[in-house]
Amino acid sequence: MSKFTDKLKQIKFVRAIVYVIVGAASYPGLNIINKLKIEGTEHLKNLPKKNVLFISNHQTYFAEVIAFLHIFCAVKWRKNNRLGVPYYLLNPFTSLFFVSAAETMKKNFLTRLFELAGSITVKRTWNEASTEVRKGLDPSDTRKLFRALESSWLINFPQGTTTPFAPGRKGTVLLIKQNKPIVIPINIEGFNVAFDKKGLRFRKKGTPLLVSFKAPLKINYNDTNDEIMEQVMLAIGQSKTQMETIANSK
Repeated sequence: MSKFTDKLKQIKFVRAIVYVIVGAASYPGLNIINKLKIEGTEHLKNLPKKNVLFISNHQTYFAEVIAFLHIFCAVKWRKNNRLGVPYYLLNPFTSLFFVSAAETMKKNFLTRLFELAGSITVKRTWNEASTEVRKGLDPSDTRKLFRALESSWLINFPQGTTTPFAPGRKGTVLLIKQNKPIVIPINIEGFNVAFDKKGLRFRKKGTPLLVSFKAPLKINYNDTNDEIMEQVMLAIGQSKTQMETIANSK
């Protein structure tokens, strides 16, 4: 990521232009070709403009993030649990950043454009194909996330991968303990059915998509890192206990 790109995406007007482009292109796929159902936007009302951390399970590289951008913009225009006509893109909600893997954002022109929407790129300190224990974030990346929370909302995917029930990254707990943000869990469903892994091409049209916002987590900061991580993973439906329950029900 160049310093020029980093400076550009800090400008809300630039992010707003990208929202219009990405939003207009993606709206039909989310709300017409597929059917987006939204729950829990009442939990987004009256939130402060900074130090709010959204945590979510992860099914594609981009589709759910794009859906979140649409929803936050719609809520700004006082829409409840629906998108409706996307005139909200004329004045989008831009006090938002999202975490993404640096190598993902270097794929092509489209991903580099989407980076300007507010991507905070981080370097993976683990190999997705390996069975090694997942380490925390690089210190420089941690500082970038801290700065994002100081001024805006931040979307984070604790697992850092689209693999279901992958373990959470320790960096998420560090963010929570150090910044003490309001933590809003999100559960998503259907995106990996409707879209390819990148989330940019259709796999199955007419798919129900669900984005469900939960009440803010009540976190005891005296709990151990493992205990907070378990609370996070339970909240996004990705804990080992939930995986075992699903396996046993089959």
